[in-house]
Amino acid sequence: MDKSKNKIGLWSAVGIGVGAMVGAGIFALMGEAGAIAGKAVYISFILGGIIAAISGYSLAKLGASFPAAGGIVKYVAQAFGLNVFSGGISVLLYLSSIITLALLAKAFGSYAAVLFNLKESLIYINIFALSIMLLIGIIQYFGIKKVVKFQNVSIVITIIILVIFATVGLIYMKPELMAPALYPSSNKILFSIAITFFSYEGFRIITHTAEDIVNPEKNLMKAIFISIGITMVIYTTLAYAVFGNLEVDKVIEAKNYALAEASKPVFGNLGYTIISVTALFATASTINATLYAATKISYQMAKDGEFPSFFSKQIGNSRVGLLVSLLLTGLLIVFLDLLQIAAVGSIAMLSIHAVTHLGHLKIIHQTKASKFLVVTALLTTLTVIVLFLIYSIKDSYTILFLFVGLLVLSFLIELTARLITNRKVTKSN
Repeated sequence: MDKSKNKIGLWSAVGIGVGAMVGAGIFALMGEAGAIAGKAVYISFILGGIIAAISGYSLAKLGASFPAAGGIVKYVAQAFGLNVFSGGISVLLYLSSIITLALLAKAFGSYAAVLFNLKESLIYINIFALSIMLLIGIIQYFGIKKVVKFQNVSIVITIIILVIFATVGLIYMKPELMAPALYPSSNKILFSIAITFFSYEGFRIITHTAEDIVNPEKNLMKAIFISIGITMVIYTTLAYAVFGNLEVDKVIEAKNYALAEASKPVFGNLGYTIISVTALFATASTINATLYAATKISYQMAKDGEFPSFFSKQIGNSRVGLLVSLLLTGLLIVFLDLLQIAAVGSIAMLSIHAVTHLGHLKIIHQTKASKFLVVTALLTTLTVIVLFLIYSIKDSYTILFLFVGLLVLSFLIELTARLITNRKVTKSN
């Protein structure tokens, strides 16, 4: 069998990256970021994209040198060895991915419920959330080609609608609403970066295509930079269009439906419906990319002996880890309120990025990366974490405590697995 037929090209990888970023984040986070940075939120999206690109450089260099399905799991193990520390970080990455999936599915369920005037019904939100997870799971059962086809269709529809909305929004915007005199202090813009950066975090999912992408040495970095660039243009333009048509308090009031609300002055109720439908495509696209990554993470960990071997068993054109991920996500959807846990998952992801950049410095002689850029990636990631914690704990320490709890749980799972199975981990090829 010609393995090259199962490979994906540069633009398919870009589709996975853009789909992973232009998902629920831009629909849910516009209002949250706007509540902090106000009219200057578009600047925050630009700065968040620059930080993501610097971090992407580090991950791309690692991916080109160590192409593996596990992405960050592989890089951390390569830098720190296969031990309790790397195992705990890998478990943290997997749990964070599951939390992200549950959050995205809930977001999909919420948008679907709104379209059918069922937004007050938690039961219907959960039914829609579980349904989209089942649908995406079936698609991924049939392999990477089906994942890519679904991703390409979803992201093309999403981008077309968002570009039309942004273009018309810019044409009809009121320039006086974007006057620099209305911008908040620079401190608030910096605090908001901690939120806007999360809208780009999905770029790391491209690293999981390293075993599937054609010529990863060249295409991995190209895919990361192109996808971040496309996403930055979309985010910045949308932010400018939204705040050029709505007062800040209106955006904050709309919160999770800021884009849909901003469409009303130009497109009326039909625009609200179209943007809400677009949110469904975008969220489904992000779920597709994130579930693909979670399955790859569990597969890599099984290969390395950090997860039970059955995670790597073939099922259809995917792995048993796909079923486990679907089951765990379903349990979170049904039993947990994910608002605070989502923030914890975001901090966890950023912390994993920081550990990865730190590990990169240990093996930088192998990747031939720029030490200056990798150090910059580490420092900017740490800065974003600190900014987010400062903003989140000013009212409550709950987020910090939950993050520490998730971190402890990850290492307890790793230690327990070692004690129960008395297993030995071996570095995979």
